[in-house]
Amino acid sequence: MDMDNTKIIYAIAILRTSSSKQGLEGDSHAQQKEQITRRVNEVSEIIGCRIEIKRWFKFSASAGGEFNTQPILEALNYCKDSKNKIKYLFFRSIDRGTRGGAGVYGQLKAEFARYGVQFLDSYGIIDTTVINTLQDYGFKYTWSEYSRTASNELMVAEGGKDHRRETLTRLIGAEIRFTKLGYTMGPSPVGYQMEKEDTENGQRKILKPHPVESLWILRGYELRIQGNLSDEDIIKDINSMGYKSRRTRIYNPLDRTRVIGYKEGKTLTTKHFQKIIQNPIYAGIYVHRWTNYKPIKGKFRGLVSIDVFNAANKRKIAIIEEDGKIMIAKGKLLEWQAVKNKDNPMYPYKRQVLCPTCRYPLLGSASKGKSGQYFPAYHCGRKINGKRHNFRVKLRDFNDTIESFVQKVRFNDSFSERFKDIALEELEKRENQLSTDTISCAKQIEAKENEIQNLKEKIKMLTSVETIRMFEEDIEKLRLEKANLINVRDYKEDKQVDTQVAINYTNYFMEHLEDLLLGGPNPQKNAALFGLLFDETPTYQQLIDGTPKLACLFKLNEDFTTTKSLDVSRVSQEWNTFESYFNRVYQTLQQYQVQIPVYVTA
Repeated sequence: MDMDNTKIIYAIAILRTSSSKQGLEGDSHAQQKEQITRRVNEVSEIIGCRIEIKRWFKFSASAGGEFNTQPILEALNYCKDSKNKIKYLFFRSIDRGTRGGAGVYGQLKAEFARYGVQFLDSYGIIDTTVINTLQDYGFKYTWSEYSRTASNELMVAEGGKDHRRETLTRLIGAEIRFTKLGYTMGPSPVGYQMEKEDTENGQRKILKPHPVESLWILRGYELRIQGNLSDEDIIKDINSMGYKSRRTRIYNPLDRTRVIGYKEGKTLTTKHFQKIIQNPIYAGIYVHRWTNYKPIKGKFRGLVSIDVFNAANKRKIAIIEEDGKIMIAKGKLLEWQAVKNKDNPMYPYKRQVLCPTCRYPLLGSASKGKSGQYFPAYHCGRKINGKRHNFRVKLRDFNDTIESFVQKVRFNDSFSERFKDIALEELEKRENQLSTDTISCAKQIEAKENEIQNLKEKIKMLTSVETIRMFEEDIEKLRLEKANLINVRDYKEDKQVDTQVAINYTNYFMEHLEDLLLGGPNPQKNAALFGLLFDETPTYQQLIDGTPKLACLFKLNEDFTTTKSLDVSRVSQEWNTFESYFNRVYQTLQQYQVQIPVYVTA
């Protein structure tokens, strides 16, 4: 048939891939466009008019959902405008238009037909001819018109839905299987990166420590276990190392190949930090809905051990491994959270000093006198052999006794030398850690500078003003990140510890023990530190007489010898006893979050 080039019929075309990966590996938009163009020329020859594609709609999205989620509906809105005068809608094949099955395809075809638009595919499955069963009578109704290929179209549409189901079953089924074997699916969590590795199950992606992000996670666990910093202080420290969440792309929901923006990384928050610390994946334990939320040992090494994970979470969440089985216990409160704290800061030494009569911890309260005034005191009135005894000391006299005793206590000579060795060792650890942080910052700064230079080189080869502007924006962001890293590096360098100053600071407390034990603003902390002076909890009378059993680290002044039966623990004990005592000291410091110049460890 001769084509009438003077008459133009307008059409639109759909180019759809299910994902950006499909568009790269096969059945791309360009391939579909070539096939559709050939079909347009064929139909033009058949009907004798020139068909012009007025608009190409490109989608990189799934079309397997219900009617109202179909990407093709954007084209329907375009056809509703009568000014566009659209007669045909072309797609390469029916399953490129929709994979919703026969029902969805029928709805879509009927909706487009309401606006005079007919579907056509590049394979010729859809016939252009419309048959009117009332043509001989000169009438036409919507029900009297039909396409002779309609039944075949519905079968092909349903086949597209079946193919989608089979493909997803194979894909998701394999992912579920590998998840149950311990392989991770989806994006890697912060602190990890994915690397391909040959395994017993073929080449799989395995989680590996990220060279930069893993240091942030390890620091969080380290400081949590140390116990003398709040979560807010830990977060400040990690953010000072350059922590930022990953920059993510924002895609066009209808075309996954088009990036329409970026979501910039954010600094660490308290809520996110607590989620990280409580995530068992950092101990090598994987929990996923495809494992029915049962913990399994992953096919990767955790950043920390299970013991470290449990210690950092302080019993709020714990990983338990018994006989090859793994369990996660949650919701067990800390002891101080489970029991209401009734300690009165006015009487902090109740548990640190015993009643001299019954040798039980003292009580503290204020009794009301005849004058209406209250008289605070430490007291005890328990029954012994059926008889109640009465012990009572005024609060002022009691505190004077504590202060007087503390002023007579000194560190023994052997401990002083040992403590200096520990202090120097720990200071060296701190300096090494700060040095590591500084080197890490320097590497990140160098990486940012390399990225900036690479972008500058690429700009030289660009001609598009819009593309150049986008590259310049990326360079500016990199410069800001580099400046922030420089500030962090400078902060770390300024934080380098002056060893001699720290030693002098320590020596002051060695010579003025009373300032350490009594000078703090928190009475409970002072009392806890006071309790560390003794191997056995002393009675009040022993404090007055100077006869308590002191720990091996301490001694009394020579002028404080009110009795020849002075019972002080031998200062010549083996160092394993010293180490055991030091562990008790450290646990107390952790409990009360006492910060002292030197990080105390056995």
